[in-house]
Amino acid sequence: MFCTCAISNNDLQSSEAAETFILTTPLYYVNAPPHMGSAYTTIAADAIARFQRLLGKKVIFVTGTDEHGEKIAAAAAAAGSTPSDHCDVISQAYRTLWKDLEITYDKFIRTTDPKHEGIVKEFYSRVLAKGDIYRADYEGLYCVNCEEYKDEKELLDNNCCPTHLKPCIERKEDNYFFALSKYQKQLEENLTQNPKFVQPPFRLNEVQSWIKSGLKDFSISRASVDWGIPVPNDNKQTIYVWFDALLGYISALSAENEQPDLQTAVSSGWPASLHLIGKDILRFHAVYWPAMLMSAGLDLPKKVFGHGFLTKDGMKMGKSLGNTLEPNELVHNFGSDAVRYFFLREVEFGSDGDYSEERFINIVNAHLANTIGNLLNRTLGLLKKNCQSTLVVDSAVAAEGNALKDTIEKLVEKARIHYENLSLSSACEAVLEIGNAGNAYMDENAPWTRFKQGGAASEAAAKDLVIILEAMRIVAIALSPVAPSFCWRIYEQLGYSKDHFNTVTWSGTKWGGLKGGQVMAQPKPVFARIENKTELEDEAATKKPVKSKQKKPQAQVAAEA
Repeated sequence: MFCTCAISNNDLQSSEAAETFILTTPLYYVNAPPHMGSAYTTIAADAIARFQRLLGKKVIFVTGTDEHGEKIAAAAAAAGSTPSDHCDVISQAYRTLWKDLEITYDKFIRTTDPKHEGIVKEFYSRVLAKGDIYRADYEGLYCVNCEEYKDEKELLDNNCCPTHLKPCIERKEDNYFFALSKYQKQLEENLTQNPKFVQPPFRLNEVQSWIKSGLKDFSISRASVDWGIPVPNDNKQTIYVWFDALLGYISALSAENEQPDLQTAVSSGWPASLHLIGKDILRFHAVYWPAMLMSAGLDLPKKVFGHGFLTKDGMKMGKSLGNTLEPNELVHNFGSDAVRYFFLREVEFGSDGDYSEERFINIVNAHLANTIGNLLNRTLGLLKKNCQSTLVVDSAVAAEGNALKDTIEKLVEKARIHYENLSLSSACEAVLEIGNAGNAYMDENAPWTRFKQGGAASEAAAKDLVIILEAMRIVAIALSPVAPSFCWRIYEQLGYSKDHFNTVTWSGTKWGGLKGGQVMAQPKPVFARIENKTELEDEAATKKPVKSKQKKPQAQVAAEA
């Protein structure tokens, strides 16, 4: 149930020398197959992981599935399945989608793993020994979908949950409680001393508001739920799904051949550098989880980042509205690079973002097929025609005293800073600006005209091609966290091997990589332009009486300029 993916960049430095960077996605709830919200979080996490690997850090990227609780037992029953079989199917669906989206996770943890259960029980016992767990009756309004008791003041009309828009139910139980209120002052002090603990800043304001309004102890067991980890010394109750699932971030760090042991798992790299989550589960990660760790005497994660929600055509997505966005379908129709690039470029990370198919197609065509792909194709075409696909001089020599080199170096540094700050959209924009600068340089210098002039003009034109191709090499590295396969195809066109691409680091963005005498590959488009429905219908109309059978957007090969 643990899955480890070997990442070659992690081998660049020994584990002793490299700084460890642990980042996590939520452990996704398996009541239903993966949706676009889950995919968005994971795509963003993967881009961050890939960037950190480029910096030479030892990355441990944790994801997985949360498989206990009342909602999962109900979903399994509705499907005519057992909870265990249901979890197996949905957990595998996540891993299949992550493979299709080129997610390079290092650890995949399932909360039904026996090792996880052992660590949860040990953690529970440690908190119990601290005196922070007690037994009491509780009566309140419970949202089954949130797996959480709700305060009446946060509910909508008819006691509806503001997230799921369904009425909460009255429930009374004899449960075990965690003394959250005991840690109110410590939580406040943590946020005061470490204001970057919760990001973006406006999420920090939300968390501070929750804490200042007064924290209440919360139930950490359920008497009415059989599908869960039994409470130590009380098999009539199971551990609350969130108290269980949050510990997956630690249990995932255990090696496969290790006995379940909390301290051994913690010593494998904890604390996490970054928890990446949706804003709807911010309270669990920024309030409950830190208090639990304080109680157990463990370090807090360094940062919790809560991103926004996705909408479609300006409307909230939902099955009842018939406007859900299916990630498997998107990847099948457009490919992983297009999906990854659009959501990371077009959604300001941290804020809500909107998807429309027309905008999706326009953005990826304009940026990947045209700005970057077409520039590479044009340049290689001219190099083949005039220089036998061979670079005439080192890129460092070609760019001596050239303003484009200075511009690109500044943009690369800008992209690095944006990646570091989790400003993924701005990082994409900085890299795209390299492509824009390259296109402007090509149009301004018109090497195709200077080749015809011969002599010194022809020599200058050959140098211009080297300069533009060096810019493309830098783009291939700087954009690789976002669109890895697309960037590999660029690198391949520049005559490099897959092994070379897999071992490249961020230092490779320094100007001067291409050398005189290097032979480029034969030019071919690196990104297939997507034709939208309107274009296909217009094309069909001009070719009457032949009718187009195309109903879905299809990828078309980009024409050479």
